[in-house]
Amino acid sequence: MRTQGILYIATGEKYIRAAIHSAKTVRIYCPELPIHLYSDWQNFSFNFEISTSPFSSIEKILDPHRRSKVDYLSKTPFDQTLYLDTDTVLNSDISDMFRTLERFDIAIAHAHRRNDATRLGTWRIDLPQAFPQYNSGVFLYCKTPAVLRFLEEWSSSFKEAGFRQDQMTLRELLWLSDLRMATLPPEYNVRYMKYHYLWSKPEATTKIFHLQRLHSGWFWWIARPWYRRALKLLKKLGVNPPAEWFTR
Repeated sequence: MRTQGILYIATGEKYIRAAIHSAKTVRIYCPELPIHLYSDWQNFSFNFEISTSPFSSIEKILDPHRRSKVDYLSKTPFDQTLYLDTDTVLNSDISDMFRTLERFDIAIAHAHRRNDATRLGTWRIDLPQAFPQYNSGVFLYCKTPAVLRFLEEWSSSFKEAGFRQDQMTLRELLWLSDLRMATLPPEYNVRYMKYHYLWSKPEATTKIFHLQRLHSGWFWWIARPWYRRALKLLKKLGVNPPAEWFTR
């Protein structure tokens, strides 16, 4: 039987704590899914030797850097993996996502700022804007030889290219790849709170938040009904509020 699970890769105390917070939401909505963490936790004041909770299992990152995920995605212990960045929280049971891998090798959502100049840059190949960058913070994939080769190539390409972000190399490698790729709808990787507030139920329902700083204080949850109505009114009036009102 194929194993399925959630993978986090976190370096540094701040990101390990964020991974703990994110994993707790997995425990709420998908209590049966195992959760694996790769981290350099041994360098900080975590007692995972006593208890790995909320993770099912933990392994050490031996050579940590700010994009260690490109090195450790291929080391997943699961046959089918949902990798989550540490600044994610679940808003729903997402176990149905794994059914996508019955037909595809990987599934990933488009980058949220697709029209930003930094997202339109290229590495070696001039690519059409209609094939934008993909956001690597929510990454569903099968552990097959072809996918593992792809992930290892991404790791080496990221180091070779020398970019600060990993998505420019990912975009080109996906363009060249023969992998069967599904594009996740945006509700599985919500980077702007405005979508969560503006979507009507028939349109979409947020499955995974992916925000560096969630509007999680008491004010936002109390204000949410009128805030949502206000945004809908602005939308009807043709007003497009600055993205900074809703981001991170």
